[in-house]
Parts: sequence; C-alpha cells; structure tokens
Amino acid sequence: MAVSQITLWRLISGALGVICLLLMATLGILLKISYTKQTIQPTFSPGSMIELQEASYHIMVESHGGMELFTLWQDSGKRPGPTISFNVSDCCSCPEKWIGHQCHCYFISNERKTWYESFHFCAAQNSSLLQLQSRDELQGFMNSSQSFFWIGLSYSEEHGAWLWKDGSSPNQDLFPSSETLNPKSCIAYNPRQNILDEPCENTNGFICKK
Repeated sequence: MAVSQITLWRLISGALGVICLLLMATLGILLKISYTKQTIQPTFSPGSMIELQEASYHIMVESHGGMELFTLWQDSGKRPGPTISFNVSDCCSCPEKWIGHQCHCYFISNERKTWYESFHFCAAQNSSLLQLQSRDELQGFMNSSQSFFWIGLSYSEEHGAWLWKDGSSPNQDLFPSSETLNPKSCIAYNPRQNILDEPCENTNGFICKK
C-alpha cells in the first residue's frame, strides 16, 4: 500500500513539473512577443505628431491640385496647440484671410465700402480690385454667393471704353452688354456672372486680387 502511494505521488509530481515547464515556456513566448511589439512600434512625441499632421496636410493639398483654405487643429495630447491656417493655391501661398486659387490670392470682403474706398483698401494690401480673366475664374469658391462686389472695371473717357485699372480691356465674353452700362458709374459683379452699374458712392462688398 505504501509503495502504491509513493508511485502515485511521483506521477502527480511529474505531471505538475511538466505543467510548470509548459507555463514557463508560454510565459517566455508572450514576453518575447510583447518586447518585439514595443521595439517595432514607433513612439511619437507631441512635436513629431504635429510634423506628421502638417506633412499629411501637404500631401492632401498636392493630391487635390490646390486647396483654398484649411485650418489644422493640433493636439499634443495634454493641452490644445495653436490653430494653423493654410491659404494655399496650387502654385503660391497667400496671406492670412486670403484665398489661394489658380496661382492668385483673393481677399473677399463683406464690409461695405464705396468703390473708391475699396480701390484704396486693395492698393494698401499690394493688390488691386478684382480683374477677371475668365467667366469661371471664381468658380469653386464663390459659386453660391448672391451678393454683388466692387471690381476694378471703370470707364476711361480718354479711351472711350471700359478698362481694367491696368489699362487692359476685358474679354468680350465677360461683359457682352458693356455698351449699355452708365459710363459715370462703377461696376459691381456677382459671381453668378451678373453685373450692375451703380453710383460709385454706393457701398458694396469688394474683392481684392494679387
């Protein structure tokens, strides 16, 4: 009877030993996997996260051929970072609050000014009142606007024609009915391709371009 008990205890001890070895081997494998993940997983500091966000933004801009106005909110994970505004066209950068589009910068003001006040405001920004090159120039960022804005078209008594402020003539397809406009008025333009001749002392929003 004593011999049988000894044999049983030996079997139990052996089984427990095997189980312990298996558990230790499993634990070793799990520790190795955990260490491997830590070594290959990149660690980002707040600064590197910001750089990554900026890089992602520039890739997005390039892939879309130019974005007008974007605000990127940077978060360090502890407290809010600064708000960075990007005013980017496909080939130039623009000042804050300006819109970049097709290698030009546009400032769209809803503040109502007379034509002359608008003209001098744009000049002070090293720009000029909007000079349109084509009918669809503002398409893409002013499609839905129903307001009228002063533009840089005025009547030249010397030349007897409507001219842009740089002395050039507008394309005929832009304003086919320009001969019906009052030469003593100034021109307000709606992005839906409508124009109004209004007294220059009236107030409207305006668009600067550079």
